[in-house]
Amino acid sequence: MLLDGEPWAAMFRDFKRSAWRLEVQPTYTMPAEAESLARFLRGEPKPDDHNAKWHGTVRDATAAGKTLGRVRVVRQPLTDYQRYQFAWGIPGNIQAGEDIRVLDLTDRDVDLPDQDFWMFDETLVVHLNYRADGTQINRELIEEPNISQYLAWRDLALESAVPFSAYRT
Repeated sequence: MLLDGEPWAAMFRDFKRSAWRLEVQPTYTMPAEAESLARFLRGEPKPDDHNAKWHGTVRDATAAGKTLGRVRVVRQPLTDYQRYQFAWGIPGNIQAGEDIRVLDLTDRDVDLPDQDFWMFDETLVVHLNYRADGTQINRELIEEPNISQYLAWRDLALESAVPFSAYRT
């Protein structure tokens, strides 16, 4: 089942305990981010309201006692998009309450999928499918996922990653 619009937004509003993402693409070509990415690459200052909608989602969830987290997989050198995320996106997301860790696979390999996904309440899995250039194709709710495999990938990613603040230093 493909998710878009309100059904996709509801996933972030209606989860009960936790939402967690594995983020593996080196670049995300998101139309909504095109202008802010261009501004970043031109060296312009970050707007005060950058990513404000997501920050509101995170703050609402954490205020309700829920957790949001992700592991961002990278390889050196960082792509322009990853540098943009690290400078403009991730710090504000963390400040809003999201737990973001970085897994640098430059000099090592960890047995994780090349598939981005969100896992909600350790029961629902949504694959985020992308073209090679980072353009999202769709979001697919996985029917009857092998939850133990996704939990193992989450645990391995968390065990192998470092907090964003530690990675930046």
